[in-house]
Amino acid sequence: MAEATVNPYPLAEPGLWVERIGSKVFPVGTPALFLDRDGTINIDTDYPSDPAEIVLRDDIVPVVEAANRGGFPVVVVTNQSGIARGYFGWSEFAAVNGRLLDLLCERGGFVDMVIACAYHDAGTGPLAVANHLMRKPNPGMLLEAATRLDLDLGRSLIVGDKLADMEAGRRAGLSCGWLVDGDASEQAGFKVSPLRDREDLGGLLAAVETLGVKTR
Repeated sequence: MAEATVNPYPLAEPGLWVERIGSKVFPVGTPALFLDRDGTINIDTDYPSDPAEIVLRDDIVPVVEAANRGGFPVVVVTNQSGIARGYFGWSEFAAVNGRLLDLLCERGGFVDMVIACAYHDAGTGPLAVANHLMRKPNPGMLLEAATRLDLDLGRSLIVGDKLADMEAGRRAGLSCGWLVDGDASEQAGFKVSPLRDREDLGGLLAAVETLGVKTR
């Protein structure tokens, strides 16, 4: 009888990567820092598949460090339609992601969980799913992290470079987000702040440093 093939990657399902990094235990109800990946943590090279091309954005490293110091989980939530489209596979994603985490670690930053969604309506086979719950702007990846880490989403925040990141945060019940090179806005109790310059970065750092403060 042939042995079953074991997938070497942390796939919860064919199009969903859920990787818990490290073994740190967080108190129940801890807020989190959610980060998009391409264009937010690293400079976006358009469907990055070569780890040698990964370059960190300088302004995100101190944000990750601030969350680490505060004892808040850092969770990467990233759409990866390039996999569904056949541009690269999970092995290339793993190599790129590993390089990114290594670069962060070299700079003193640590990520606690990575969730990636490869579903897209332009995909093929089991990855050809339109409007999948896990694909931003839907909130599925944030909700998945909240369930696995017992997070308080209402006190969490998200940083991303697309409006879909902000919408995912709003739908998940977050109250604020920072949009890389974006504009300020507010909708239905969700405030978007821009992340363009040193002043904006200072505001984001202050928000991360006070994540644990509960308001009445």
